[in-house]
Amino acid sequence: MPASTATVRRGRKFDQVLEGAREVFLRDGFEGASVDDIARAAGVSKATLYSYFPDKRLLFMEMATNQCQLQADEALMTIDLTQPPSVVLPMVGHTFLGFLLSDMGQRVFRICVAEADRFPELGMQFYQSGPMLMHNEMKAYLREAMERGELRIADFALAADQFTELCKADLWTKLVLGIQVDFSEAEIARVVEGAVATFLARYGA
Repeated sequence: MPASTATVRRGRKFDQVLEGAREVFLRDGFEGASVDDIARAAGVSKATLYSYFPDKRLLFMEMATNQCQLQADEALMTIDLTQPPSVVLPMVGHTFLGFLLSDMGQRVFRICVAEADRFPELGMQFYQSGPMLMHNEMKAYLREAMERGELRIADFALAADQFTELCKADLWTKLVLGIQVDFSEAEIARVVEGAVATFLARYGA
C-alpha cells in the first residue's frame, strides 16, 4: 500500500511495535529491515504489525519522528528559554550536537539519505521532525531574546540556520566522511563555544 494513502493506527501494542522497528531499522537499515524481523523483535505477529503500520515506510517515518521528538522534548525540558543567549545558546549547541553525532542520529540520517531518491517522503519527514523543528524553536527563542533587547536580528530564519551550521563546523564533515566517529567533550565544547562567540559577535545587542 502506498505510504501516501496508508494510515497509522494507534493501540495497546503501538509502542512495542515501534521499539522493535527501532532496533531492526538501526541495525539493518531501511532496505535490509524485514517485516518478519521487526515483528520478531517487537514480540508481535505480522498481522498485528500490519494492523498498526500497513506500509514499511510509515513505520520507519514514525520511528524516526518519534526519536527526533523525544530529543526535542528533552531539550525543551532541560533548557530554560527565558535565560539570555549567552546561557541558552551553549546548551542548545551541545544538545543539537549530542543528537547529531549520536549513533541514533547518524543511522537515521544515513537511512534517509540513502532512500531519498526512491522515497523522498522519508527525507521530508525526517526534516520536518528534526531540523525544521529545531529551526522553528530557534527562531522563536531568537525573536523573544531580541524583544528583551539581548539580540539584534533582521532575518530570524537565516540567523537560526547560521547558528546550527556554526555548531557543525569541522565535526560534521569528518563524521559524514567517516574520518572520525567519536568526539571528545573538549572537541565538542571547542566548536560550540566558537559558534556562540561568532553568533553573538554578529547578532549581540
